Amino acid sequence: MAEPIERIRGDLHAAIAHDSAEAHVTGRALYVDDLVEPKGCLHLALGLSERARARIVALELDTVRAAPGVVLVLTGRDPGASADISPVHAGDEPVLPTDEVVYCGQPIFVVAAETREQARRAARLARVVYEDLPAVLGIEEARTAGRGFVCEPLRLERGAVDPALATAPRRLAGRMRIGGQEHFYLEGQVALAVPGVEGEMLVWSSTQHPTETQLLVARALDLPMAAVTVRCRRLGGGFGGKETQANLFAVLAALVARRTGRPAKLRPDRDEDMIVTGKRHDFLVDYEVGFGPDGRIHAVRATLAARCGFSADLSGPVTDRALFHADNAYHYPAVRLVSEPWRTNTCSNTAFRGFGGPQGVLVAERIVEEVAFATGLDPLEVRRRNLYREGDLTPYHQPIEDVPLEAILDELERRAAYRERRRAIAAFNAESPVLKKGIALTPVKFGISFTATWYNQAGALLHVYRDGSVLLAHGGVEMGQGLFVKVAQVVAHELALDLERIRLGTTDTGKVPNTSATAASSGSDLNGMAAQAAARTLKERLAAFAAERWSVPAEQLAWLPGRLRVGNQEIAWEELVAEAYRARVQLWASGFYRTPEIHWDRKAGRGRPFYYFACGAACAEVTVDTLTGAHRIDRVDVLHDCGRSLNPAVDLGQIEGGLVQGIGWLTSEELVWDEEGRLRTHGPSTYKIPTAGDRPRVANIALFEGAPNRKPTIHRSRAVGEPPLMLATAVLHAISDAVASLAGHRICPKLDPPATPEAVLAAVERVRARAAGDPPGTGAA
Repeated sequence: MAEPIERIRGDLHAAIAHDSAEAHVTGRALYVDDLVEPKGCLHLALGLSERARARIVALELDTVRAAPGVVLVLTGRDPGASADISPVHAGDEPVLPTDEVVYCGQPIFVVAAETREQARRAARLARVVYEDLPAVLGIEEARTAGRGFVCEPLRLERGAVDPALATAPRRLAGRMRIGGQEHFYLEGQVALAVPGVEGEMLVWSSTQHPTETQLLVARALDLPMAAVTVRCRRLGGGFGGKETQANLFAVLAALVARRTGRPAKLRPDRDEDMIVTGKRHDFLVDYEVGFGPDGRIHAVRATLAARCGFSADLSGPVTDRALFHADNAYHYPAVRLVSEPWRTNTCSNTAFRGFGGPQGVLVAERIVEEVAFATGLDPLEVRRRNLYREGDLTPYHQPIEDVPLEAILDELERRAAYRERRRAIAAFNAESPVLKKGIALTPVKFGISFTATWYNQAGALLHVYRDGSVLLAHGGVEMGQGLFVKVAQVVAHELALDLERIRLGTTDTGKVPNTSATAASSGSDLNGMAAQAAARTLKERLAAFAAERWSVPAEQLAWLPGRLRVGNQEIAWEELVAEAYRARVQLWASGFYRTPEIHWDRKAGRGRPFYYFACGAACAEVTVDTLTGAHRIDRVDVLHDCGRSLNPAVDLGQIEGGLVQGIGWLTSEELVWDEEGRLRTHGPSTYKIPTAGDRPRVANIALFEGAPNRKPTIHRSRAVGEPPLMLATAVLHAISDAVASLAGHRICPKLDPPATPEAVLAAVERVRARAAGDPPGTGAA
């Protein structure tokens, strides 16, 4: 059958606005907290632990129960309230504890009252008697105490590592600290549970993983999953922070709704949200590298230790992915990488955009930077000499395929005029004693797929009503990233209908079951393919009907925008559907997709965990004030490979957003816990996310053209959710480059993120101190 010869409005590969863009900016977009509260809705508030680790000797709640408006108080001793909500079923994450608290800010009871203010006021009236126990707060402390891991560490190894290090012409070792990051989604955690008359439960939840929320609510209520429905139309941001962390709030709301028979809603304020929920993992990395005078790496050995918090959560796969990306874009002929996922008495760290990958990328870029300073080569030259080539093996033994790193670097170096600007920057720095400029160009290679192979599946449901209107439902969650409009474009293209004729349904476990989390940059890949399968089933069904109804062979059918050519006549879509309905043709279809080829053996540390890789590169120029440590991002040039982009407008927005979020993580966002284990940066007054003033003064963002994905992904596109965050690595290394100019680029600043003014000043002092005792030309090995 011929493809459409005319273009529909909103077709694939067109730059179409986000489906909710107007609703977002006018305030008409509804989130969970905006829904009309059902009659009799109770409001919940949490009572939080004030100790990092302690035994609960007494929990006195009489004054709480007697407070105005209070209807119920739940503790871990109530039915279902101590159920395990570990996403990996580790048995270490009760909804509410019974005897021992394991981090400061852990919820230990929940209050349900007639109003939110009454619940919050009542929660402060509790009296808790603690018996303090030894707490472990940091990675080094955990090592010293032998606290243990939240899961089995991973080891990746390829080649004869120890002999390669021993025989390398040059060798260096170092240590790097990588800070964590708060998700700071605009919409906080929230859940609304509505009990049904037959014992069922409906939960509106701001979750990235409706099926997991459904499963854990069902377990806490001792119900089958079929009796629990989880719905979510949109999130006001997620970034991984609502993949598992939303479950606590949904389960507590459901428990109260079950006990009282009334709807129940839980929405913590920003401070409580930040104190209770997990963050991006901070890491302590020890590395050793052997290399030659030409800058080529011979061998790498590294241990990546992470502060995981009190429970396993997703720390196993997060630290695994950190190892998967500790090579970034570079081939290590011999390599050994080991993870250490340490258990600590802090909030349980969790998924965050990149899922450990960004921390791994930083390790690779630090190693390259160290080699560059030790050899006196331009860091970009060292990057180029160690780039992956087709057929090279990763540390987990997956062959490199379709990774156009060299072509991307070539084009970006030319577009950004890297060589010319580096010379101009050197001239500027020679004349400027205080303000120093720096420049860096860094690549990104990021693996696409869930490493938990079973999550690489998706379903979709497509309804065509008798008037010709179309309703699309799938298992993905819209959280601002443009997933819904992309999947709708896929369906519009298949059915040859204008985009506005595709209505988008709420994500609902009662419509599409067993959904995977919208994470791992795979939302469009998975749900787009499932929706395409459903649309093609319907299309084939309608075509077969038309051929029979109008007695024409299939080759005389052609889909045109809004109609079907049948022989010498054209049948409007609405007429075709009406005729099919009267002929009792099924006008709905389901679609399913599972990612092919992938497999992973964690014990062996071998496999093909990723279906393909997404690549990009960024060139950043900064100015650093060496008296204050402040910096300004003067210019950023980005070239990112989205394959054949489904929607360039959405993809460019994702690249820009990821870049800025990465800049925040690497330059200004700093998490601080005190010696008692209390998070001190728990609001916008103490935790600095990027503002408009922190943006690059010039930002040239472009898609790498002419390189469709070789894999049969949805219309040969590549994922774009997570990889752009790592483009911000160029900014960190440009700041480092500016600091290094103080000593003629002879000494590696070893600038650990976040590069706050304090951290930059410390690096300035280190470089100057080293330079005072480091004669010119001796290098920094």
